[in-house]
Amino acid sequence: MRRLSYGEAIREAFAQLLSQDPDVFVIGQGVWSPWYVGASMQGLDAEFGTERVIDTPVSESAVTGMAVGAALAGKRPIVVHPRMDFMLLAADPIINEAANWSYMSGGRAAVPLVIRGIINRGGLQAAQHSQALQAFYMHVPGLKVVMPSTPYDAKGLLIAAVMDDNPVMYIDDRWLYDDTGDVPEKPYRVPLGKAAVRREGTDITIVASSFMAREATTAATMLEDERISAEVIDLRSLKPLDIDTIAESVRKTGRVIVADGGWRTCGASAEIASVVGEVAFDRLRAPVVRVALPDCPAPMSAPLEEAYYPRARQIADAVRQAMRAAPSARI
Repeated sequence: MRRLSYGEAIREAFAQLLSQDPDVFVIGQGVWSPWYVGASMQGLDAEFGTERVIDTPVSESAVTGMAVGAALAGKRPIVVHPRMDFMLLAADPIINEAANWSYMSGGRAAVPLVIRGIINRGGLQAAQHSQALQAFYMHVPGLKVVMPSTPYDAKGLLIAAVMDDNPVMYIDDRWLYDDTGDVPEKPYRVPLGKAAVRREGTDITIVASSFMAREATTAATMLEDERISAEVIDLRSLKPLDIDTIAESVRKTGRVIVADGGWRTCGASAEIASVVGEVAFDRLRAPVVRVALPDCPAPMSAPLEEAYYPRARQIADAVRQAMRAAPSARI
């Protein structure tokens, strides 16, 4: 077992997929450029050729449409959108085509397509370069949505997504690229739809994904000094959602925080809070507390960014709020 960065783990997954399956290819903007994709694809064009690692003009809809067509023809394309914000320009081929083809064909047509959307935040990038839109795609039947938070999962979820016969939205976060962790050298798959319990606890459950899962683990460590035992669930997959793992934890602790890197209203945190109410309402001892972005576009100011993006401190504050709440009456 070696330690790799999150970005290096993604790069290794790409290299192994390309070397083992001739039907796999990568297409998108900036796939040859570290400025666009960091270390996550470095040198792949030189190693595998520009016919399989294809850099394209700024043409999100056209490139994604071509990838959908290639998937329908039996290939396993990975289309890369280095700014998730501009992936909205490809909403038509993703939602109207990729997500629907299997249903419209009665299951006779598979769309083994991975759409990689990269979240960029901070650095004064402002409203059009900072959006985390995972909830937008969670809403769509026919799409799977995964968000790795560790190097191990970054590699394993990408391999699993490419080997899946359904369209999968693979969302990674630049704020995780330098995080390091143990990553096996051989290819492996992390199952889609299975959460990981990063930390066991008895007082409260923190449900999170991607960057916020890392921050949740940090918050749980901070709270140890206050004798608060927090269980941290890293969703890894937003769709399908591992409802069983969430329910089991909430039934044990009776309190829950949902932390998401997207907007609050109609976001992933709202969906998960609703699910908790459906499957574990009778065990809740306090209202569900959500930690998410405020309902406004990202600012272009360092002090405002500090206030805008929640981190471990805000999650820890939410835990304290939930712990202070009087136990709810049982029904």
